[in-house]
This record gives sequence, C-alpha cells and structure tokens, in this order.
Amino acid sequence: MNGGLNSLYTELVIEHDKRPLHAGLREPFDAEVHHVNPTCGDEITLRLQLAGECDAERIEDVSYEAIGCAMSRAAASIMADLLIGRTVAEIEPVRVHFEEAMRSRGTVEGDEELIGDGIALLGAARFPARVKCVLMPWKAYRAALVEAREIEQR
Repeated sequence: MNGGLNSLYTELVIEHDKRPLHAGLREPFDAEVHHVNPTCGDEITLRLQLAGECDAERIEDVSYEAIGCAMSRAAASIMADLLIGRTVAEIEPVRVHFEEAMRSRGTVEGDEELIGDGIALLGAARFPARVKCVLMPWKAYRAALVEAREIEQR
C-alpha cells in the first residue's frame, strides 16, 4: 500500500471511530448478542432487526455498543453501515470476502466495490492480534443472525 492510500485509510478508521454510524442500542430488535475478545478486552453488544421471509430476509437495523480499540469500534461502524438495508443473501459474499482478506495476512487484496469503507481495515490483516479486533463485530452479527432465526422458528 502506498503512503497516500495508507493515510487515507487511517483517516477513514479515525472518522468511523470518532463518529460511529448506527451506534447506540435501539429497539425493536430480533436478537441481541454480547461478544468479548479475551485477548484485548474489546467488547460489543449488537442488536439485529430482520424483516421478510427466509429467502429474502432484509437487515432492517443493526445497532451496537462497542468498547475497545479504535479498530474494533471502526469495524462495528463500517459493518453496520454495510449491512443495514441489504438482504442477508446480498451481504454474505461481502462477509466472506472481508473475512478472507482479513485472515490473509495481507496477501488478499480487498475489493473496495464489495466491502466499501471496510477496505480501510485491511491493513490490520498483517497483525494477527488485530484481526480478532476487526472481525469481532462480524462474529457478533453472525451469532445474532442465528439467534434471530431460532427465535423466528419457535
């Protein structure tokens, strides 16, 4: 990554950390999960609100409280902004690509068309301890999705 891009990405992370999108727990919600990264103490409480049927489930809302490093808080903001208003099916390739790029230690270049501002977080891929910080919101989203679906089936 060249210096100009790197500083742009750093600015994006700082912006999402200082002015997080969709932060603060909101109602209504279908599921709420709480995740903690025991390695560094980062925490997220995430609420997910879905609408529609199984094949066309739409993510109506994602709200959260994130405590921890700038990377994990920015990751929650970026993820929530990517998710809201899209279907679960639409977001799955985004999640898969983002996780693959984050786990690649910098060998997989991110597709900005697909992951949007998430591209700014990929510099953390070279630091295994930071990967957990960035992926924690995505793990919380997946857990909330499972919980929401279980509740719906009851």
